[in-house]
Amino acid sequence: MSFRNIATRSQLATRAFSATRAYSSGSTALKERFAELLPGWQSEVKDLKSKYGETVIGEVTLNQAYGGMRGIKGLVWEGSVLDPYEGIRFRGRTIPEIQKVLPKVEGGEEPLPEALFWLLLTGEVPSFEQTKSLSEDLAARSKLPKHVEDLLDHCPATLHPMAQFSIGINALESESEFAKAYANGVGKKEYWKYTYEDSINLLAKLPTIAAKIYRNVFKDGKVAPVDGSVDYARNFATQLGFGSNKEFIELMRLYLCIHSDHEGGNVSAHTTHLVGSALSSPYLSLAAGMNGLAGPLHGRANQEVLEWLVSMKKELKGDFSKEKIEKYLWKTLNSGRVIPGYGHAVLRKTDPRYMAQRQFALKHMKDYDMFKLVSTIYEVAPKVLKEQGKTKNPWPNVDSHSGILLQYYGLTEQSFYTVLFGVARAFGVLPALIIDRGLGFPLERPKSFSTEKYKELVESLAKK
Repeated sequence: MSFRNIATRSQLATRAFSATRAYSSGSTALKERFAELLPGWQSEVKDLKSKYGETVIGEVTLNQAYGGMRGIKGLVWEGSVLDPYEGIRFRGRTIPEIQKVLPKVEGGEEPLPEALFWLLLTGEVPSFEQTKSLSEDLAARSKLPKHVEDLLDHCPATLHPMAQFSIGINALESESEFAKAYANGVGKKEYWKYTYEDSINLLAKLPTIAAKIYRNVFKDGKVAPVDGSVDYARNFATQLGFGSNKEFIELMRLYLCIHSDHEGGNVSAHTTHLVGSALSSPYLSLAAGMNGLAGPLHGRANQEVLEWLVSMKKELKGDFSKEKIEKYLWKTLNSGRVIPGYGHAVLRKTDPRYMAQRQFALKHMKDYDMFKLVSTIYEVAPKVLKEQGKTKNPWPNVDSHSGILLQYYGLTEQSFYTVLFGVARAFGVLPALIIDRGLGFPLERPKSFSTEKYKELVESLAKK
């Protein structure tokens, strides 16, 4: 399957990029383009801090301090911004917009994640030639060191796939160009270059790590080689064992894009940034982020949603009427559980990532019984949650849909789903880490108080 761009050259020439200036050369490498853009960004940040550095940008309540710092403005994240009512924007573009403007393969309908990586790092939509070049570069860097392969081969099948994923990423620290350069005394202005090399090498190897875990735990242990002539998602699908299914490959392209980035405050993104701020290598930083993603309140929620859906389907015995589903939802809530896949820390509307997956399902599996179940829950659950009155967002999030799409194509092993999420999340957090180093962001070190100190503080403020 060959590549093609979804837009003509004339359309590309007239498109207004979100970056401060456009480019015309289809052969400009990503690293070179980032180097060209970086001085302007550095100057912009310097000027902003100089003019407005002492400007108060928000207030913090005691509830926020005790409530996980939710809503506190305190992070810089260039790749994406999450609006409670509009949803996610990648460098200013919505999910439907990136589906429209990013390059696709010939005959394909979903954007290429390599192109999204370019967009998140530079703010610019890459051309077909640039996307293809990046795909080839990633394929060329994909081989795992033998000690990483051996380590993964010796993990017991009972060890959760996310724990194995973190182990594999940590083991790649031996290959870190950044760690070696830092040990040799490289200057701060050069940090981003070695962070870039580590990030591209890591991104290239993640599908092979993930596929090796999947094939070792659930299949025959054999992983197909990477084909340098095809795109990232197609290679990944092939390594997992689904390379002959064109729809599954399309799903992987969509999945990797929409799960890539969701602002900088979520656990996996923030953890990667936080550990990276200590000048840990991208390998150690991402591994830390993946340990956060593995939690049931974050990435592992997709596994829990599917387990809940399977239990519901079994109990309903094929009767997916609204009345039966409503009764089951109340049973779930009355047992002290939440409805998995509903609610979000920031969003106050249906997650656009849910809608993107729903559109994919309507196109490819509208008669699938699990899709019908999810669709009917979507009609019933918001009403039930509003009646209960304990959730600020009664709408579905990304996790409520992803599992059934994978089930439809035969990837039924729920414990592996978060690993797929992890590969996708790297497309968002690694560009951010490169930008962090390029802009010279410092060690992150917020202030903490004890409860006694907070009591003193709020009591003194109450007297004023």
